[in-house]
Amino acid sequence: MIPVKEELIKEVIFKTSRSGGKGGQNVNKVSSKVELIFNVANASFLSEEEKTLLQERLLNRLDTEGNLHIVSQEDRSQLLNKQRTLIKLTNLLTKSLQVQKKRKPTKIPKGVIEKRLNNKSITSSKKENRKKPGLD
Repeated sequence: MIPVKEELIKEVIFKTSRSGGKGGQNVNKVSSKVELIFNVANASFLSEEEKTLLQERLLNRLDTEGNLHIVSQEDRSQLLNKQRTLIKLTNLLTKSLQVQKKRKPTKIPKGVIEKRLNNKSITSSKKENRKKPGLD
């Protein structure tokens, strides 16, 4: 279960820096790029099973200390970028914690099998008719 925004903010660390891109002179003055750092192992709202599941599924996104880094620099506003990183984090956590339903194998209907075999025999007879007649 993913907690509400206020509880998430207590668990994460925000780092800001100057971002490139549009903004004119504003780019050189304002630190609008936001990097969210979330430690999966220290998250209080996750159970041990959820932590291990997240560490397996997000293995390629975690650094050596087990921190998850999410960066946003799309907007000129630091506040909007902060909100974007939180949204990205919640989406990533919900997607990673989702358990797929087990697939139930179904039987192939007899009609489908018959149709396939019929098509095979039709194709076979077409190809048989293309051969040169034998000199028996």
